[in-house]
Amino acid sequence: MTRREFLQVLAAAAAAGLALDSRSALAGTQPEKFYQLPRFGNVSLLHLTDCHAQLLPIYFREPNLNIGVGAAAGQPPHLVGEALLKRYGIRPGTLEAYAFTHLDFVQAARTYGKVGGFAHLATLVKWLRAERPGALLLDGGDTWQGSATALWTRGQDMVDACLQLGVDVMTGHWEFTLGAERVKEVVEKDFKGRIAFVAQNVKTTDFGDPVFEPYVIREVNGVPVAIIGQAFPYTPIANPRYMVPDWTFGIQDDRLQKVVDEARSKGAQVVVLLSHNGMDVDLKLASRVTGIDVILGGHTHDVVPQPSVVKNAKGQTLVTNGGSNGKFLGVMDLEVKGGKVTGYRYRLVPVFANLLPPDREMEQLIRKIRAPYEDKLNETLAVSEGLLYRRGNFNGSFDQVILDALMAVKGAEIAFSPGFRWGTTILPGEPITMERLMDQTAITYPYATLTELTGEQIKMILEDVCDNLFNPDPYLQQGGDMVRVGGLQYTCAPNETMGRRISQMTLKGKPLDPAKKYKVAGWAPVAEGASGEPIWEVVAQYLRDRKTIPAPKLNLPKLVGVKGNPGIA
Repeated sequence: MTRREFLQVLAAAAAAGLALDSRSALAGTQPEKFYQLPRFGNVSLLHLTDCHAQLLPIYFREPNLNIGVGAAAGQPPHLVGEALLKRYGIRPGTLEAYAFTHLDFVQAARTYGKVGGFAHLATLVKWLRAERPGALLLDGGDTWQGSATALWTRGQDMVDACLQLGVDVMTGHWEFTLGAERVKEVVEKDFKGRIAFVAQNVKTTDFGDPVFEPYVIREVNGVPVAIIGQAFPYTPIANPRYMVPDWTFGIQDDRLQKVVDEARSKGAQVVVLLSHNGMDVDLKLASRVTGIDVILGGHTHDVVPQPSVVKNAKGQTLVTNGGSNGKFLGVMDLEVKGGKVTGYRYRLVPVFANLLPPDREMEQLIRKIRAPYEDKLNETLAVSEGLLYRRGNFNGSFDQVILDALMAVKGAEIAFSPGFRWGTTILPGEPITMERLMDQTAITYPYATLTELTGEQIKMILEDVCDNLFNPDPYLQQGGDMVRVGGLQYTCAPNETMGRRISQMTLKGKPLDPAKKYKVAGWAPVAEGASGEPIWEVVAQYLRDRKTIPAPKLNLPKLVGVKGNPGIA
């Protein structure tokens, strides 16, 4: 697709599609101007991460709670709402404000429409590649999980879509929950000779042999570029160990330094870490490992408009994080002279379905993928009267629906739901279809459980998960947001230490008794041998019985010690 052709299709889309809101800074401008990204330098990297198997355009609300503690307090990525807009010079009411924040979300969503969609993304990728010969498309993982069709096809829908999109290199996380054999099958058969799956930190448990290629070197306009993979370090802890029983993970920055040095010794003039660490981990890693020019990061779903520049013993590293759900495409342009990076330009580009026309070939593939499942996907379970979303440090409104369903259907006093960051958004008045429910629950270990736990055990669980989220050392954060809690009220002090963050736990106005046993419902157990009905069956039963779901009342903890934190809106 030439520049002229791209501008023509954008102009046609504008004429037939979106009318920009009058208060937008872009009002009166053409969509083709929004997507004009002047080429810079001689090496270009396109970055997609954490799409969570969303092939079609969706709504996705960014968090109003993303609390940073310790040195991370008030620093990217822990900025939300107006604080984020101010930090990056983004005007309220614009397309960018809608993409990057939760502000005025319902009104903005109805004005500007859905985001993402692989057919729309494919149009953007083709255009950028035409403008940037040799550009590499990198996938940061969490690609084969997060939707009904991905679960039902064991990730094949996303494998086929990524091959069609033209991904060059990827790493992983939720991919591993399909099981080691399935991952190897895809890498060795579907990807062979087409997509490189790299992960320097995944080794065998017996002899420590690499399971995947640690890195690849690709030549871009005569410049050797090394892409090193960093899979999610805590996969066997955050997800079931039995799914990858013979593999070890971890951050392994000592080994990473050796891999970087090896790539340099083989002639790499640019070294890129394709990471699924999460941004806080990447920031620390960048200060410890030298020789990495760029970290293209994922896992924490943070939308960071511009890279953080991290100094280290031998130079600096640009650290990015690329959002989620196919909502953004990161574009990193590098100027490489004399064997080193001398300049850069970066933009995290929102993918607006109303501004980018769909790519015909990708649209046909998606239609073929979905055809066998359309009736099941489109079943209306209930209608939501309020905004349903998940993303944030504590309970989102869709999390609350899941918790309420668990307590009602399982007869529990308290409910826990994992602090997953993935899951699409439903606007007030929209139907809750089976597809939208599966967007919140589609995993390979979906079992709903009912157990008895003492008050002391409940506190230990909350303290443990809270430390995973708010430990000031990023290397001790194991991913995810706080476990979502139903029925139980509590106070949380993020800046306290392990064992001191959770207090004042009450149930129906009475203090939780440390020695008393309570009925606790949950889902997604990581222990081997767990059983129970899939969580989507529990929630579907709850929704069908009610038909209309009022705006949920969020069961949020009382937060102390974080007044003025710009990660709180």
